[in-house]
Amino acid sequence: MPQQPPVIAVVDDEADVRRALQRLLRAAGFQVQVYASGSEFMKHASASEQDCLVLDLHMPDMTGFDVQDALFASRIDIPVVVLTGHDTPGSRVRALENGARSYLCKPVDEDVLISAIASAIGGAGANANQ
Repeated sequence: MPQQPPVIAVVDDEADVRRALQRLLRAAGFQVQVYASGSEFMKHASASEQDCLVLDLHMPDMTGFDVQDALFASRIDIPVVVLTGHDTPGSRVRALENGARSYLCKPVDEDVLISAIASAIGGAGANANQ
């Protein structure tokens, strides 16, 4: 029986970014679920079986940091790869201290993103950075 491809959740408030990531990750062999906000993702997080979360930090309503906090509070253990367009040293430290496996900056190299996701799914805690 063939193994199911890993399921990647993408949370980003920019529709163009969501579409581009969805195309890229599907082409790389992943199943992809996209969410326009952190709160939309959290409504489905406990009922879904995602293998990894690609998470934007700066979103209206519920930030990526809020999502990380909510996942921890809900005891939902999902590897997180942060993908942000607003890199600051404080954001990087906070995201990694909150358990992100990788912290990447937009625009991201496709191979770097896919490698970070594969590493996160594989359980490596290397905290890859771009």
